[in-house]
Amino acid sequence: MSAERRPVLGSRLLLRVIGAGLLIATAAMHLDLYITGYRTIPTIGGLFLFQIIVAFALGGLVLVTDSRIVAAAGAGFALSTLGGYLLTVQFGLFGFREVRTTAGIVAGIIEVVAFAVLAYLAATPHAGVVASGSSTSAASGASSAEAAAAAAARRGGVGGTSDSVPAGAAPGGAHSTGVQPGGVHSAAISGPSWLTTGVSRPLAVLGVAAVAVVAFGLLGGALAGAGGTSGGSSSAAASAGAGLKTATISGQTVLVNAAGKTLYSFAPDTSGKSACYGSCATYWPPVPGPVKTGAGITGTVGTITRTDGTKQETYNGHPLYTYVGDSGPGQANGNNLNLNGGLWHVVLVSG
Repeated sequence: MSAERRPVLGSRLLLRVIGAGLLIATAAMHLDLYITGYRTIPTIGGLFLFQIIVAFALGGLVLVTDSRIVAAAGAGFALSTLGGYLLTVQFGLFGFREVRTTAGIVAGIIEVVAFAVLAYLAATPHAGVVASGSSTSAASGASSAEAAAAAAARRGGVGGTSDSVPAGAAPGGAHSTGVQPGGVHSAAISGPSWLTTGVSRPLAVLGVAAVAVVAFGLLGGALAGAGGTSGGSSSAAASAGAGLKTATISGQTVLVNAAGKTLYSFAPDTSGKSACYGSCATYWPPVPGPVKTGAGITGTVGTITRTDGTKQETYNGHPLYTYVGDSGPGQANGNNLNLNGGLWHVVLVSG
């Protein structure tokens, strides 16, 4: 192995390990999110599962192969996953709108870095191309030397040669076995060089950096305008909990808020105290209180004070929550789920 090829192999192997690790890390994060709630969201759950499978598969392929095509596929996948997340945060997708979470921010950053690493691998030549280029240069030098010697021989008759063209050689000393003057193989000229052999490393760094900067800017802008990680202090949340009423879902009379979204209770909660904070409260927003009650509400309605000082509505002593997996009235995707540390149930209203 040439001295020039060894550092190229080492650096590409390191980048492959990093790129594969980043893809697998995002897959693991999305798998955790899928298990802890996204699997219940219509359409989004299926897309999440597909995304997880593809990320694990591409991570493995990047690790075991040095294919520029595989690296390009991994880079495109990382960028498209980020785009899907930003679209869901900013505008919503299939009736579901994502909220800003620490896990989502970390995943977005990892996806941008994964794109940068894999796009660089896809854009630059691998070790085999570098070694081939060195061999071609050496062959070119040898052919040039042969041509010069043949020309001198024809001029001076060295070794009994004459101006006649030797058998098997073209005029000017270039052999007719597919080598053009200057030692360039005609068979090697096919298609754009950047597509077949890649681009220079400085150009690759410049292009990857430009896309990464744009991606980071879009990520920051989308997250700045997204809903926060705390659940219940905003005016939007307050309006959503402005009243309680009943609705019939799957043959059961359940408690819903003024917008018709199903309300839930959390098994680990105790009377007068909520156990749902942090990321739990992001996906299960507490219902802010106090609220008005509509007809058919027969239980006791009250409020508790959360650790951040906000008021949360209770029904028969149970703190109330909505679920981000419910995109509208008539849905109860969170019922009987064992997520975020405990079981969730719809709140039944007796007649």
